[in-house]
Amino acid sequence: MAMLTDEMLLESYHMATSLQLDREFIALLLAEIHRRELMTVSPLLH
Repeated sequence: MAMLTDEMLLESYHMATSLQLDREFIALLLAEIHRRELMTVSPLLH
């Protein structure tokens, strides 16, 4: 995850949610978003 830029991380999260990928994978992305204190707008897993 450290190799992803903030923008790439957010884009990955939005793509994963729109494609309804595995919830555990989405949760990993979301945990990293929270760790970096980034903002995201999505109805899933907030």
